[in-house]
Amino acid sequence: MAQQQTTGEAAGGRLRADALGTGGIAFLVLAAVAPLTGMVVIAGLGIALGNGGGMPASFLIAGIVLLLFGVGYARMSRYVSNAGGFYAYLTAALGRPAGLSGAFVALAGYNCFVAGAVGTSGALTGGVVNRVFHLDLPWEFWAGLSVVAVFLLSRRGVDVSAKVLAVSLILEVSILVVFDVAVLVKSGYSLSALSPGVVTSGSIGLGLLFAATCFIGFEATALFSEEARDPNKSVPRATYIAVIAIGVFAAITSLALVSAIGVGNAKSVAQDHLAAGDLLLATSQDVLGTVLTDVMQLLLVVSLFAALLALHNSASRYVYALARDGVLPKVLGRTVSGTPRNASAAQIGFATLVAAVFAVLGLDPVAFLTSSMTGFGTLAILVLQAMASIAVVVFFRRRRDPHWWSTFVAPGLGGAGLVGVIVLAVLNFPTMAGSDAAWIGLLPWLLPILIVAGLAMAGYLRRRRPDTYAALGPDVH
Repeated sequence: MAQQQTTGEAAGGRLRADALGTGGIAFLVLAAVAPLTGMVVIAGLGIALGNGGGMPASFLIAGIVLLLFGVGYARMSRYVSNAGGFYAYLTAALGRPAGLSGAFVALAGYNCFVAGAVGTSGALTGGVVNRVFHLDLPWEFWAGLSVVAVFLLSRRGVDVSAKVLAVSLILEVSILVVFDVAVLVKSGYSLSALSPGVVTSGSIGLGLLFAATCFIGFEATALFSEEARDPNKSVPRATYIAVIAIGVFAAITSLALVSAIGVGNAKSVAQDHLAAGDLLLATSQDVLGTVLTDVMQLLLVVSLFAALLALHNSASRYVYALARDGVLPKVLGRTVSGTPRNASAAQIGFATLVAAVFAVLGLDPVAFLTSSMTGFGTLAILVLQAMASIAVVVFFRRRRDPHWWSTFVAPGLGGAGLVGVIVLAVLNFPTMAGSDAAWIGLLPWLLPILIVAGLAMAGYLRRRRPDTYAALGPDVH
């Protein structure tokens, strides 16, 4: 067994081992994906701006690309067990400079994603409560309430978060299943949505881009490897479960949606609902009626909170891993009862501060906070996934691993597909982010700046703190 410097004890304790099984990890990442939020927000955008009635096929194609990526990603998790996720993978395969570049991108991407989720949760929760209960409170109130709840739950440990997220995930999936079955019983599914002519109608590129964003979050399975029971098995299983579940479920629900509104007019109908963002809710009103649609709206609040909690857990583990390795202040790498409380507090504090700045400036939470932060976070994670595909290929070629499919072909194809998605994302970033503000269009340029900053940090550590530099990276088995 080849082994690098162990990273576990230097900064004050390890994460709690054996806290999560396959199901717990899967619930954590599926909650971050937020199926109900994805269907309400992203499916509507994909149908309106992408390939219309062909959106179900876009979900299937995106799922295949990400499953190919997941094959190599899951296999590498058997050799690298570390809370640093992409940072650990890139360091193990491509070296410390590449690892730190990836770490900076991940740190910025996940933390921005959480800040955006604070805005989304506050704004949409306020809207739902106003519509259902006629209680009009500012978005800042609901955002603050969500932040406090996330902070308190995260201090209880990742196993408690997993249980809460399991309940929320089951509830939000249940209402979508009710919708899917109701459409099937009332009108049936129109399989013409899967025909080549429909799939390639409109902008299939944008359809694939929005479909791929629905999977953002599944890659976090590796972040919980140190807290997993039998990570060599549980992390790969959770990865496969997450990708397949997201792809199949999104395809079926979007098929039900376009079937209910008519495959031929799906694009025009979705465009009519684009400003309100209520395509699924309006269709549910016709299919399920007022009571169940109100239930769906309330479960949307649950879905938003679950996504915020799950994304916070992922982001805080990047903070913890980098602090433990001495890149960030070591106080953030300390644990209490196996929980990264300091990293968690710093992460949620950062997200709250960002949201507060937008609030003080009077900027709309959806048009500016959510669009800028989640748009940038999505692009950052897509870039990290592509970098990880390269890392997987390099890692196993150096080890002369004979399993070509899982270590070369699948990750290579997945990486190529991800590069295509990244190109689409950069070219259509204002559309993906949901804002045409000039400064939001410049956000993709932060990525090369972060990569260069990571390389500069690696050079600084190598010259000024060689012991810290030498200790960077995960155990490799």
